[in-house]
Amino acid sequence: MNLNIGEVSKRTGLRAKTIRYYEDIGLVKPLRDCNDYRVFRETDLHKLIFLSRARGLGFTIDDCRALLALYEDGSRSSSEVKDITNRHLEEIEAKIIDLQAMHETLSHLAIECAGDHRPDCPILKGLSAEIDH
Repeated sequence: MNLNIGEVSKRTGLRAKTIRYYEDIGLVKPLRDCNDYRVFRETDLHKLIFLSRARGLGFTIDDCRALLALYEDGSRSSSEVKDITNRHLEEIEAKIIDLQAMHETLSHLAIECAGDHRPDCPILKGLSAEIDH
């Protein structure tokens, strides 16, 4: 089965620009027809679906490259896949902690602000305060 970029875009949910980018960085290598149009095979479609899901879960391009290589390697060790995933989970957990701290700070500032006609605003004071080291 040969597909054009529009059909692949519909089936993967990826924008054509993203598909072209993945081609530019070597994640997929569609064929070219006599008019130099991209021709995607079933394997390209599967790779793009894989990449779409992996990116949707927040994996970096480098992680996606490594995961895709492992996906295509029948002699892979699942421990390598798990290592990449666990490293990514640690990054997500660190981001969650950072987001919780941001939420606490903003919630406190919002509670402190009267939100009335007076110019005094604890939110602006909080944003302009020097950072304690």
